[in-house]
Amino acid sequence: MIEYRYDTQLLIEGEDLDENSIIDYFNNNFKGDCLLAVGDDELIKIHYHTNEPWKVLEYCSTLGEIYDIVVEDMDRQSRGLKG
Repeated sequence: MIEYRYDTQLLIEGEDLDENSIIDYFNNNFKGDCLLAVGDDELIKIHYHTNEPWKVLEYCSTLGEIYDIVVEDMDRQSRGLKG
């Protein structure tokens, strides 16, 4: 059984983006693991495993334009199904 089912990935394009602030927000407000938030002040790549990907999308959309959004069901993938 996978603890955090959804592999959530996206790009955030904006102004004055701060990796550390984003990481702190995730750590304080979301349950999940495998967080990556990398980039610069105009573009951040997010990778996160969670059971509530919609919350991640909602938060990230407040930071700028989000795109290249991928949410994959890792439980389905582990059973050989399309995620």
